[in-house]
Amino acid sequence: MMDVRDSTDTAGCMPVLVARPHEFAGPDEFAKPDQSAKHGRLLAARSLRLSALLLLAFVALFVAGFGWFANTVSRLTTPANPARADAIIVLTGGQSRLDAAMGLLASGKGERLLISGVHPSASRRQLQAATGGDKRLFSCCVDIDRAALDTIGNAEESAKWVEDHAYGTVILVTNNYHMPRSLLEMGRLLHGARLEPYPVVNTNLENGGWLTKPEALRVLFTEYNKYLLALARGIMPVKQTESVALADAAGGS
Repeated sequence: MMDVRDSTDTAGCMPVLVARPHEFAGPDEFAKPDQSAKHGRLLAARSLRLSALLLLAFVALFVAGFGWFANTVSRLTTPANPARADAIIVLTGGQSRLDAAMGLLASGKGERLLISGVHPSASRRQLQAATGGDKRLFSCCVDIDRAALDTIGNAEESAKWVEDHAYGTVILVTNNYHMPRSLLEMGRLLHGARLEPYPVVNTNLENGGWLTKPEALRVLFTEYNKYLLALARGIMPVKQTESVALADAAGGS
């Protein structure tokens, strides 16, 4: 006999849907994209701060280097009585350089003089007249280089001249602001000769005087950048003797 309860307990019952916990997105799932974006922003901020610090460090180093360069140049003085050398080299770029070099040659400070970087159109007679040097001395003891177009060319042509004559000591004549780069370029090529700097000073820049002279500041800043380029371009480091010679020139005599 069939029990009525067996047929009526489930009759008319609707299925009940129960939500499973994993079917709904939890807080962690919604937070993942936000955390990723936040992490990216954090990395970007750190990179920006690092870039800013590196830029500030570079600027500080650049400014400090310029200050060192300007102070070094401002302390260079023209030797009153330089020691005698085998030869003299003057780099064209101003009348005062040529006058100083001819004066050294006339006083017997070197056996021979090379004028490097002369314009191709300038004749020997014109150059002699411009310097006001003794015609006999100019004829016998002055060589002219017309090939050099810049300081690098000066160094290359001067090195050939020094090696051809087997000179051991050479007085280098140029302006004070041009002396560091000239020593650097020539020091790379003149391996067997010692350079004795003879800086020509047209404007007194001692005691920070370059800070109050706009034109001097412009020249120093331009030359400083050229000096940095020469350092970056060079393969060989500056020789120790050059640093000593530059320091000696700064002390004067």
